[in-house]
Amino acid sequence: MATEPLDLNVDFFTGQPYPLWARARAECPVVEMDGSAMGNDRPMLAVTKWADVEAVLRDGETFSSSINAEHIGVFMGDLMLAMDGKEHRSYRALVSHAFRPSQLQQWDDRLVKPTIDDLLERIRPLGRADLVASVTSQYPVQVICAIVGVPLEDSAQFAQWAVEINTGPLDPEKGMAASQAMRDYLAPIVEARRAEPTGDLISDMVHAEVDGEKLTDEKIYGFLRLLLPAGAETTFRALGNALTALLTVPGLHDRVVADRSLLPALIEETLRWETSITQVSRIAVRDTEINGCPVAAGTALSVLVASANHDEERYPNSGEFDLDRPMQNAMTFGTGQHQCLGMHLARMEMRTGLDAILDALPGLHLDPDLPAPVIAGLAFRGPDAINVRFDAS
Repeated sequence: MATEPLDLNVDFFTGQPYPLWARARAECPVVEMDGSAMGNDRPMLAVTKWADVEAVLRDGETFSSSINAEHIGVFMGDLMLAMDGKEHRSYRALVSHAFRPSQLQQWDDRLVKPTIDDLLERIRPLGRADLVASVTSQYPVQVICAIVGVPLEDSAQFAQWAVEINTGPLDPEKGMAASQAMRDYLAPIVEARRAEPTGDLISDMVHAEVDGEKLTDEKIYGFLRLLLPAGAETTFRALGNALTALLTVPGLHDRVVADRSLLPALIEETLRWETSITQVSRIAVRDTEINGCPVAAGTALSVLVASANHDEERYPNSGEFDLDRPMQNAMTFGTGQHQCLGMHLARMEMRTGLDAILDALPGLHLDPDLPAPVIAGLAFRGPDAINVRFDAS
């Protein structure tokens, strides 16, 4: 039990929850929470330690993902994230082939690298830029739109819809409007691919079958409302976090510029140090316990993957960014049957993006006349701006 009441709620957009999570791990690793701010009126517990987070995410029979239909599912629709067991495996198989390694290599050469190169070409002559506004907020959404089959010129609109859908529980009216607007936009594209497939992901989905039946429209739109925000919003924050480390940790930039083989270690340590999504939701379907704490059936769980990534028992000096930390998988992409389908794409985008930025922007450093980047937020974490200068070319 905690020595004093633990309140893990901080400001959704500007909060810094890591000190509270550290205290929870030390005093009361399974903590009662108030979930009303996110529209959750069930009893709610937060799970903070690595071993407990791993156990919950691997036990899909006791801890169901179906609760996602109650909050984010309201805005995304009929989505894979809320499915369990055989149903989840069947629907996941429909899109998983699109993210296989051989396909990723083709995307890297034909899509990912040309996209980042084009964005960097626009700012190279300027000598200064906000890398969030000009690069990281545009790069992943353009990639995922191309994969899905959405015209590139509309990617900025999809980025905005992604933000509003992801934060729908905080502003339901705006979230529902974005959800409907995305569906209305996608409807003619879905119908066109149904009549004439073009080889993109929408084409695959409208012609795919599960147990002999084609996907309903609601399942198609649910998949797309999940994939587009997931492929855009999360990776752009992760890339921003990597750039923040690169430009603020003493000596890190020079080491990586001199030795690009360090990029995989930089990416893995970034994903551990500051993951873009800090938590996932589960619900207990039967009475159980976590780390000796009784958990009644029907209890909602905030599974804090970001806190697990800072568990001192697994990661000594966990608050520090350490490029030389022995590499071991972080909990960033989850584990178990719902492990993030796009994790290999995210890593590839980060590696290709960072390599291209270091090539295109020699002399890269923070702009001394503008504020340094700040990584903040409760559920989604990343800098709002990264103001830099570099040698114009």
